[in-house]
Formats: sequence, structure tokens, C-alpha cells
Amino acid sequence: MRSDPYRHLRGHFRRAPRPSVVAVALVLVPAFALVAYLVAFLVTGPTFVTVTTTAVVPVPDGRAAAPARTIAETGAPWIWPTGIRVVSRPWEAPADDYSAGHRGLDVPASIGDAAVAVDDGTVSFAGSVAGRGVVTIDHGDGLRSTLDSVVPSVATGDAVAQGDTVGRVAVGHCPASDPCLHLGARLDDRYVDPTPYLPAAAWPVLLPDSAWPG
Repeated sequence: MRSDPYRHLRGHFRRAPRPSVVAVALVLVPAFALVAYLVAFLVTGPTFVTVTTTAVVPVPDGRAAAPARTIAETGAPWIWPTGIRVVSRPWEAPADDYSAGHRGLDVPASIGDAAVAVDDGTVSFAGSVAGRGVVTIDHGDGLRSTLDSVVPSVATGDAVAQGDTVGRVAVGHCPASDPCLHLGARLDDRYVDPTPYLPAAAWPVLLPDSAWPG
């Protein structure tokens, strides 16, 4: 039998194994995707995704609220309800709807002093709440002011202008020995700090906790 002189070389030139279907797919699929993207880019141009964000501000009690209206949108600034730009007790944000706090601010006043509308609006309530006289004015856009305690001189449904007298300061929120007028604010049925709606206070009068009425 004739010997094969190239037998010792054939082991170096074995046929390479065929690539598997998975390996081919791993190479071709990304390549086709890249080609498709390039074709789409050349035909339609670049595509931009616009992300719209809405600023959400925290309400004074720490919860997130709907986008807050600006002072211009709500018709503020208000005026001080007794003309005295002094805060005898400031806003104290409650931890939640049922926690203790001071949902408004107190301004010093004398019994019988005129209490005026802080801004134009419609009287949504004028009467007694838990034995105290209260006047609430709807200023539109979900914003309301409340004066407590007063003897109302207006009725529900009355239209009032900023500065109109709506009642007289009475005993109730504060004792007769240290009378005051409580100004509250509600935005979309949530109590908020009235301070941003008012012109800057002339000076604050901050009493110790033991001196503040409950």
C-alpha cells in the first residue's frame, strides 16, 4: 500500500466546527437592529423625548399638595384684618389633620375692634362654631379666609371688598384678658399658613408656650 506522505500534516488542518444557530443570532440580531436604527435616523431624523415636570410644593404640615397657586393667581396679597401688622401667635403646622397645632395666626386686637375682609370675595359662612362667632370668605380658586372670633356684621352670600368691615372682635379664640383675632387660611380645603398672603409684619410678638391660649 502506498503511504501518504502528508498524513502528519492533516491533523493541523481539521475542518472548523460549524457555528451554532444561537451564536449566529447573537451576532446578526444586533447588527440588523443597528442597521434599522441608522436607516430610520437618516429617513426621519433624530427623535427627542420631552419629559415634562410639575413642581410640587409642600403644604405647611409637610404633606405634598397639588401645584401651588402663586400669590398673583390667588389675588393676594391680603391686608391685615385689624390693621395691626403684629403676630401674637404664629402658625404652627400640625403633624396631620387630627393633631394639635395652630391652624392660622393671631393678631392683637381689642374687644369690639372692626375685623375687615382681607381680600375681595363672597361670605361663605357667618355664624357660630362651637359657641364662637366666625366669618369665612371665599376668595375664589379654592382660597378662603376665616376670622375667629367675631360678632358677624355680614351674612352668607354677601359680596365683600377688601377692607370692608365683616364683624367685630369678640371673646372666644383668645380670652378677654388678652383679646386677639385669629386669621385662618384654607387652600383647596387644606389649612395653610396665612403669612405668605400678608404684607410683612411690622414686628412679631412671640409669647412663651405657657402664655398661648389653647
